[in-house]
Amino acid sequence: QALGLVRWAGLEYHAGSILRRWKRNWFALWLDGTLGYYHDETAQDEEDRVLIQFNVRDIKIGQECHDIQPPEGRSRDGLLTVNLREGSRLHLCAETRDDAVAWKTALLEANSTP
Repeated sequence: QALGLVRWAGLEYHAGSILRRWKRNWFALWLDGTLGYYHDETAQDEEDRVLIQFNVRDIKIGQECHDIQPPEGRSRDGLLTVNLREGSRLHLCAETRDDAVAWKTALLEANSTP
């Protein structure tokens, strides 16, 4: 998968939907409107992929994320909760608030771009 097909990528934490345990993953927001997460930046070993395009209801960041705690040693400022139209949610934690804002911007752009 060529990096030219990536809109945005980075190393973030992801909370599983069932156990809610935080795990460090490499994320790639692809030009096809999907967000994939992987074991590392080679993006070879895909754990999952979520449709973002036309599927995001809203995104909360930082202090707006009331229902989840950040990973140990991380600030609440980096939290993102992505609410999808079909009812599921993605919980992510970026390194900094600026990174969280950048992810929010990229995800909202991917959501609205045909």
